[in-house]
Order: sequence, then C-alpha cells, then structure tokens
Amino acid sequence: MSNGEEGEALGVLSTLAAAWSEVLPTTAVREMALRLLRVLALRAADALQLSAALQWVGGRPRAASLVTRDDRLAIAAEREGFTVF
Repeated sequence: MSNGEEGEALGVLSTLAAAWSEVLPTTAVREMALRLLRVLALRAADALQLSAALQWVGGRPRAASLVTRDDRLAIAAEREGFTVF
C-alpha cells in the first residue's frame, strides 16, 4: 500500500468512525454472549458480536438488520429476530 492509499484509507476510516456506534463489552454484553453460546451454534467472537448487536437495538431486533457473510452468525441472528443481509 502506498502512502497515498494509506492516507485515503485512514480518511475513509475517520469518516466512518464519526458515524458508527460502538458497543463496549460490558457485563451485560458478556452475559448475553454466554447465553447465546449455550443455545446457538456460535463461535465466541460471533456470540459477542451478536450480543453487542442485541444490546445496540435495546433487545428489539425485529426492526433491525444485521449484515454478515458468516453463515453461522446469519442463522443465529435470524433466530434472535434480526433481518440478515
């Protein structure tokens, strides 16, 4: 990657960072991830990601979407109520 490409990539990242919401791994997020691991066929990182998504939508995934290319995460997210793309 050239210096120009790196600068461009960092600029895009900065623009995106201004618009995203970050969900920290709080106790509630970790506890929900543990529940998801018990009931769904997920890897630990995917359980944390899905748990954070559930936290972000206030536990109401029916009106929310989740984008993933991971089949296991997609199935689990659909079972939790997300529309998956």
